[in-house]
Amino acid sequence: MKRLAVLVTVLLLVTGGAARAQAPKVGTLSTASAQSAALGGAIDYTVYLPYGYAWERNAAVRYPVLYLLHGRGDTMQAWTRIKADLDALIADGTVPPVIAVLPDAPWNERGSWYVDSAYQDGKAVETALTRDLVSHVDATYRTAAHRGARLVGGYSMGGYGALRYAMAHQDVFGNALVLSPAVYNPLPPADSSAREFGGFGDGDQAFVDEVYQRLNYPALLPGLDADTPTRMFIAVGDDEWANPDPADATHDLDYEAATLYNAVRRSDAVAAEFRVLDGGHDWNVWRPAFVAGLTHLSATLSATPPAGLPAPLRGTAGVDWAGGVTRGGTLAYTVTGAGLDAVVETPQWTRQFGTPANDRLYGAVATADGGVIVAGYTRGDLDGKHPGSPADDAFVAKYTASGERAWLTQVGDAAKADRFYGLAAAPDGGAYVAGYTSGAFAGGTSAGDKDVVVARIGADGALGWARQLGGAGEDKAYAVTADATGVYVAGVTSAGLPGMPYVGGTDGVLAKFDVDGTPRWVAGEGGPGDDLLGGVAIASGGQIVATGFTTSEATGRDAVTVAYGAGGAQKWRTVTAGRGGDVGAEVVALPDGGVAVVGFTSSALGVPAGGMDGFAVRLNTRGKQVSVAQFGSARDDAADPFGEENVYATLDGDRLLVTGRTAGTPAGGAAPGNGDVFLTEVPL
Repeated sequence: MKRLAVLVTVLLLVTGGAARAQAPKVGTLSTASAQSAALGGAIDYTVYLPYGYAWERNAAVRYPVLYLLHGRGDTMQAWTRIKADLDALIADGTVPPVIAVLPDAPWNERGSWYVDSAYQDGKAVETALTRDLVSHVDATYRTAAHRGARLVGGYSMGGYGALRYAMAHQDVFGNALVLSPAVYNPLPPADSSAREFGGFGDGDQAFVDEVYQRLNYPALLPGLDADTPTRMFIAVGDDEWANPDPADATHDLDYEAATLYNAVRRSDAVAAEFRVLDGGHDWNVWRPAFVAGLTHLSATLSATPPAGLPAPLRGTAGVDWAGGVTRGGTLAYTVTGAGLDAVVETPQWTRQFGTPANDRLYGAVATADGGVIVAGYTRGDLDGKHPGSPADDAFVAKYTASGERAWLTQVGDAAKADRFYGLAAAPDGGAYVAGYTSGAFAGGTSAGDKDVVVARIGADGALGWARQLGGAGEDKAYAVTADATGVYVAGVTSAGLPGMPYVGGTDGVLAKFDVDGTPRWVAGEGGPGDDLLGGVAIASGGQIVATGFTTSEATGRDAVTVAYGAGGAQKWRTVTAGRGGDVGAEVVALPDGGVAVVGFTSSALGVPAGGMDGFAVRLNTRGKQVSVAQFGSARDDAADPFGEENVYATLDGDRLLVTGRTAGTPAGGAAPGNGDVFLTEVPL
């Protein structure tokens, strides 16, 4: 027995440290108060500080903040019941560590509806909470003091308050958790407590129709700023209290919540989600709704602000597209004029060229003599040798270091469409180009609907060799790269190509040609859904790395990056995926043998900025993710209005330069039109 006791003692001593290490990671609750000039008194509140907040090693850490508003008649203690849920969400990494502030709202007999009241001795509650309390919290605690790091939430009357604060104070709150909101449109029913306590009153009248309607969400919607959007999660129970008068059935909260959702979701300034849960007007709904809503909103609830786009944007009052970027910051893009015109812009000069028809750029590379080569397609007579051209022709043009056009080559089937989508520099000052033809390109033979085209352009602009590769369906090349080992083309096929098995949907394509144009191998990438490869580069270690997307019923579109050896054997395959859609568009080789993959996403790969954002993922030589950056405006970036890639990247020294299309507005600048071109530097 003594030996057993000793063993137990030893085990306790040995495992004591482990037991302490495994103690629950829980936050703390305490009460405090903030002085309010608007109230001429104090605001009492309960504050939740996350596990580790007081540790010395976290002294420089900043935290997002939740402001949680209680319902009518309740106190700040009501929200404390979600502490265990908040602890668990933080502990398992579902949400970042956050501070939660639970203000007490005793004004108007705990029926203030969180607005500034003009009723008798009414209080300026809204001003106090959105200005004085927020300022106090930012000054007292280690908060991240920007709108994206603030969430306002509430249930019932607090749901009304959360909705109003998110819409009337977009500069303060970027996220809203609206649970069983006591919102009524156009007016509350006769027996609603919203009419009783003076929140919507004036003088000696406890309720005034005009006051209520002026403060309610339909009046706020037209004035919302789409460049500072709010992410909103709305939830309600399916068995909330029903109005006894059938004439007031539209004021049942499940009905009103659905009406609210269908109104705000139509605003460009709100990204809304709606859930109906099993239960009534109580914590059996609000507690699981809090967990679901915070989980959904956590993607943008970040202490780090989203990376925006710098001014200035390039473009016109019309719709414009990015077309490429070279080292040194030379840009190629397409603007709306009489048709579409091509633009080449360097730090020293800008050249715009085109025909009365459409002319669009899809690539730019620098040359050793300081010039720039661009490629794309024209619908007109760009070189003066194709009058009356009935379809698109591909073209390549070179501009000298001083901005003079050295040459322009327009090529293609005389009667069918031809386009160049990919461009790579050749060592002699010429280029390799890739795209598609709908006919017979430079002596080739048509195999189907559209065929892949790859060609060599000499330093003088003359067409050297050209190769046409196709199957029975639609085949396109989107990118090309080359070195002494060969020329590599990435693209897509709808029915398969000779030399590769066809899997289904569309398949991604990676093909190799010798530098003299001799075909070597073709590899396919994909599954039964749609797949595509849209960018390719040769890493410094010799791997050929291509990126694009893969599609499945389970996850939708995910970015995929594949690496091959020069002999055609796959080395690795990496999928970059979030909850939304993700597409790889460009591969940039890095000096360490890894690559940067640039594309667009509607997921939270980093800190989301808006609708679709640009992203840059750094992968090592084995395809493992090293870092990720996400950037953009409040609207769609790095993609065109059809959800297709419009982003280009290059390495300029140790800088990753990225250009693309944005539908948004840059920080500190203006948007020239309805879709413009940005240039930004993305950290790796």
